Amino acid sequence: LARHVPAEARAVREGGPWQSTVGADLAGRTLGLVGLGKIGARVARIGLAFGMDVAAWSPNLTEERAAAHGVRCAKDLRGLLAEGDFVSLHLVLSDRTRGLVGEPELRAMRPSAYLVNTSRAGLVDGGALLRALREGWIAGAGLDVYDTEPLPADDPLRTLPNVLALPHLGYVTEGNYGRYFGQAVEDVEAFLAGAPVREIV
Repeated sequence: LARHVPAEARAVREGGPWQSTVGADLAGRTLGLVGLGKIGARVARIGLAFGMDVAAWSPNLTEERAAAHGVRCAKDLRGLLAEGDFVSLHLVLSDRTRGLVGEPELRAMRPSAYLVNTSRAGLVDGGALLRALREGWIAGAGLDVYDTEPLPADDPLRTLPNVLALPHLGYVTEGNYGRYFGQAVEDVEAFLAGAPVREIV
């Protein structure tokens, strides 16, 4: 998103203009993390490695936990959204978090800011996000999760120039698949043997 990679790659493929955009530096920019669990903490380390100022918020985040990960603890969600150049969501979807980012929250963000959601689509009000992207409340979004998957062919998110849309690839790796399928087999074997299973889904 910061370097306009999709547009530049498309221009190279299609014989378009060479170096037609100017990317944003990450160093010195603010990365706002909504959620500082396992994944959020890893993203924090990446942001810090790029020299970003990293702040985090979640309903139960303490200043001590934030400090343990080398990040600032934002006082509230709106404050985090208002200061973030890049805001990345890392919360579980629950009754408490569904629709957490709606129109008021998106309007609190800077027009130059980007929203990244690789967590769960339901954390964000989809209609409000679409308006924010079309009307320039925010600069753009990186999305890997959607209310309907696969994303319908006529969904406007597929064509907006300020959206980097991926087909829920965040967890799709050889290592993860090996673990998932291996654990599934172990759980079936344990169930058949009358032993406790690892996960109940």
